Amino acid sequence: MNEQENQRHILSLIVDNEPGVLARIAGLFSGRGFNIESLCVAETMDPTVSRITLVTTGNMAIIEQIKKQLNKLINVVKVRDFTGSSYVQRELLLIRVKAEPQNRAEILRMVDIFRARVVDVGSASYTIEVTGDEDKVSAFLNLLRPMGIQEVARTGAIAMARDIQREVRNGKN
Repeated sequence: MNEQENQRHILSLIVDNEPGVLARIAGLFSGRGFNIESLCVAETMDPTVSRITLVTTGNMAIIEQIKKQLNKLINVVKVRDFTGSSYVQRELLLIRVKAEPQNRAEILRMVDIFRARVVDVGSASYTIEVTGDEDKVSAFLNLLRPMGIQEVARTGAIAMARDIQREVRNGKN
């Protein structure tokens, strides 16, 4: 790939779990004209540390600049770009869709095929939860669109490096 080509990057940041850290990171991006396509933040097993997973787009030079600037922030412990490495990535989608009597069976078939779950049933709608990679979540969303989507909440990407030992056992050294 040409270094000048824009590519999607999933960055995982380990940061101090303190007020203002997320604002400083977002400010770094906006101040330099970089876009954050998705952003997820949560506390880790250690309550003093949070993991931020963010998705951005840029060429390798821009991403290297972003990583260097992030590493300069005092509350950033570690920055990892998953691009080109082995990782697991998931999104969560909650979607409320019209459940008209003639469409209910078809919606439930789609839920089954995508290994999704109906988490709430209303008199005129279903609320469905689906998890998976970006392509699976987008495909599910697109299939439900003709049924009449009423509301969508989507997490964006979360990611974690694959187990190195598992890769070695599977011959992907």
